[in-house]
Amino acid sequence: MKTESHRKAIKASYYSIFGNAALAIIKGVTGIFGNSYALVADAIESTTDVFASLLVLFGLRYSARPADENHPYGHGRVEPLVTFAVVGFLVVSATIIVMESIDNIQTPHKVPEPYTLIVLAAIILTKEIFYRFINRKSEETNSSSLKADAWHHRSDAITSLMAFIGISIALFMGKGYETADDWAALFASGFILYNAFLILRPALGEIMEEHLYDDMVEEIREISLKEKGVIETEKCFIRKTGMTYHVDLHVIVDGELSVNEGHEIAHNLKDRLLHEMPEIADVLIHIEPHETDNS
Repeated sequence: MKTESHRKAIKASYYSIFGNAALAIIKGVTGIFGNSYALVADAIESTTDVFASLLVLFGLRYSARPADENHPYGHGRVEPLVTFAVVGFLVVSATIIVMESIDNIQTPHKVPEPYTLIVLAAIILTKEIFYRFINRKSEETNSSSLKADAWHHRSDAITSLMAFIGISIALFMGKGYETADDWAALFASGFILYNAFLILRPALGEIMEEHLYDDMVEEIREISLKEKGVIETEKCFIRKTGMTYHVDLHVIVDGELSVNEGHEIAHNLKDRLLHEMPEIADVLIHIEPHETDNS
């Protein structure tokens, strides 16, 4: 089922696709005519960003499918899988930049044209704006794949910044420093790989159902104790599926209650949790009897 979060995330991914495509063309043309191999490498990186954003869009659309007989928890797990693929694109981008930079360092070429700095400055600003916008949307929608896409924009901004620094050095220092922008691109690739790891880590935790939600557990316990008939909460397990969460909760009630009364408490508590915490897709509540000390 396509929620408001899904609609926001999908809309944001379209911005990424068209933005990356436009910037890839601008970088490529400027790099070729401006004698900047770093910009050409940057254009290649932006081209892979387009495919990564398309993959994110596919994942967001697929994860919006409702639960079915084969996928009772929905299709949200496609999100971390897409994140893995996006990280793969980052690694490929960094590898391409390394190879191109090493090749260009060994190939004599002219100093880049001064106007490439103006283009780069505009690209850096644009990419940082894109990063902030997409990252904000990823936080609003709780989308791991959209967050990975946001970091694609940030890594692109960093490679462009490195290219800006390198070209500035080449222009200021003159002859003998023609490859400064290539060295800058080489250093930027290391930062891209580091960010790829930072993106991969939470997505891996999501797939492995690692416990990362202490604040949410505390909120669930506080809400549960407000429900009439709930004496205490026991186990509380949370699994993230895409942009939503599934909760397994053990609730302690009076052991003298009938099955129907215990069922009603569980039903009311589930409704309360789903209402007060809309990020939760479903709650499975297990009723435990309260043990009294008769000694």
